[in-house]
Amino acid sequence: MDTTLVMIGPPGSGKTLLARTLPSILPAMESEAALEVTKIYSISGLLPPDQPLARERPFRSPHYTTSHVGLVAGGRTPRAGEITLSHRGVLFLDELPEFTHISLEALRQSLEDHVVTISRAQWNATFPCNFMLVAAMNPCPCGFYGDPKKACGCSAAQVSRYQRRISGPLMDRIDMFVEVPRVEYEKRMDTDAGESSASVRQRVEEASEVQPQSFLGV
Repeated sequence: MDTTLVMIGPPGSGKTLLARTLPSILPAMESEAALEVTKIYSISGLLPPDQPLARERPFRSPHYTTSHVGLVAGGRTPRAGEITLSHRGVLFLDELPEFTHISLEALRQSLEDHVVTISRAQWNATFPCNFMLVAAMNPCPCGFYGDPKKACGCSAAQVSRYQRRISGPLMDRIDMFVEVPRVEYEKRMDTDAGESSASVRQRVEEASEVQPQSFLGV
C-alpha cells in the first residue's frame, strides 16, 4: 500500500466519511495478501468464526487516546497493534495532532520499514505493517481557521503551535495533503447519486495494473 494522505478541513466537512469509503474503491486483495491478513487477525483473535479467509481490506480507526502499545504493538506477550491490524488496508487517524509524539514517530518508522519490531528482555517480535495511512486534522485548535462562514478564534501563535505538533520528518513522509472545505447544505441534500464505488474501483484496478509496467518502461 505505502500511501499517505492527510485531509485538512473544519469539523463536519466530511473527512471521516471520505476516509471510511476508501476501502470500497481499493483493488481487491490477492490471495497472498488475503492470507497475510487472515493470519494476523486469527492470531489476534479477531477473525470471525464464519469467515475463515479475510476478503475485505482492513479499515482501522483508533482514537487518539489509544495507548502506544495499542497503536504500535507490545504488551506482556507479543500482541499486534492497530498498525499491524491495518496491514494491506487503511489506517485512519482522526485528529492527527492529538496523537502523542512517541506514537507518531513510531508510525513514521513503520511507514518506512513496513515492519514494527518490539524488543523485550524475554522476547523479540516483528510484525508486518504495510498499510495506507489516511489522517484528518483541523487547520487550527478551534477548527475554523480560513473558514468562510465561521470566524476562527485562535491566535496566530496557537495555530502555529497546533500545526507544529506534526514533526517535520513525518510531514515529509506524507504523499498528499488535501483540503476538505465546508460542504454547503444544498450539496449535502443533492439526490444525485453520482459515480458508484464499483465504477471507481474498476478504474483504480486498471491503474494498479498499469503502474508496474510504467516503472519498467513498458
